[in-house]
Amino acid sequence: MLRIDQKKPFDYGYNPITTMDEKEDNARMDFGILKLAKNQTETYFEGEKEIIFLLIQGKATLKWQGNKTTVKRNSCFDENPFVLHVPKKVKVTIRGESEDTEISVSMTDNDKKFPAKFYTQEECRTEDRGKGTMKEACTRIVRTVIDYSNASYSNLVIGEDIDYPGKWSSYPPHHHPQPEIYFYKFNPKQGYGYCELGDEVVKVKENSTTKILNDATHPQTTAPGYAMYYIWVIRHLEGNPYINPIFLPEHLWVTNPDAKIWPDK
Repeated sequence: MLRIDQKKPFDYGYNPITTMDEKEDNARMDFGILKLAKNQTETYFEGEKEIIFLLIQGKATLKWQGNKTTVKRNSCFDENPFVLHVPKKVKVTIRGESEDTEISVSMTDNDKKFPAKFYTQEECRTEDRGKGTMKEACTRIVRTVIDYSNASYSNLVIGEDIDYPGKWSSYPPHHHPQPEIYFYKFNPKQGYGYCELGDEVVKVKENSTTKILNDATHPQTTAPGYAMYYIWVIRHLEGNPYINPIFLPEHLWVTNPDAKIWPDK
């Protein structure tokens, strides 16, 4: 199943969405949402997997290897994320400091030893991608936290996109052999958008998840009136890490700032 819809609000505690032992459409990642009530505490310890915790919204205190930090994020649309990345066999304790705190949890196997790293909002690389091209039809905010350039020891890449109402992202159409997961939020929450998966298109809503597999192209668009946010997590392949996407050459002309796009007014 390439689209996973959340039919009801998340339960308190960990809500698994994808797992590494799936028999079909396996993205090779455990991915889920940790929902915490105020003063609720959860503990993680993985013997074989690295873990990335990304604060979507709310306030939480994280403890690991003698470190402790309390972080708050009012809006995933308006603020950069806080992210904690730990290798296998590192204990992490998380306590909710506000009601309905949500944290994405991404895990995959990784035997490498590396130091745990906490990423502040200032360490997140943010860019206005697409600006000045295509009559701003694809202008969006792209946030990159962990990728091959700053964490080559990791088997994961993680970041966020914020798409303006009625606009596109992940465009021009691109693809890559490495599996990827998108997890969505909308503002307002009743919003929706569409995700291309090769020659298929699926509708996505608040808390939907899509799995991008088999080298499928995956442009996104959001309905007018609704901003779309999504977390993207990519799993490197052995001997073939994700570094750059592969664009469909027939559509690259639209990225030229001087491209003549109808109507030329």
